[in-house]
Amino acid sequence: MAKSATDATDRFFAELGARGEEPLLRKASGSVRFEIVDGRRVRRWVVAVSKGQFEVTSGGGDAECVMRADSKVFDRLATGRMNVVAAVLRGDLHVSGDWRFLVLAQRLFPGPRRKARA
Repeated sequence: MAKSATDATDRFFAELGARGEEPLLRKASGSVRFEIVDGRRVRRWVVAVSKGQFEVTSGGGDAECVMRADSKVFDRLATGRMNVVAAVLRGDLHVSGDWRFLVLAQRLFPGPRRKARA
């Protein structure tokens, strides 16, 4: 049975919350609310970063930046099959609020998977 976008999304936020510290974000502080749309349902998570330390909460809340995407798009972001900036440029990921957090968000997601060489 294939994993759903919800599984990938839940796994992404659980792993993000368990990371502890992200060295690339030691100088960053702020919060991003992610809104994942699945039909009529909207699931929300807030990721607060304080000098590289993460706090992930589900259910929404205030944030300096809001990023909204369809669940299938977010699944691709969460698994490293789509780049955050490319998704914004294509109109697949919508950003409102402080756009500087786009760079912060890019660092939260896994990089592209490398193809094995023959």
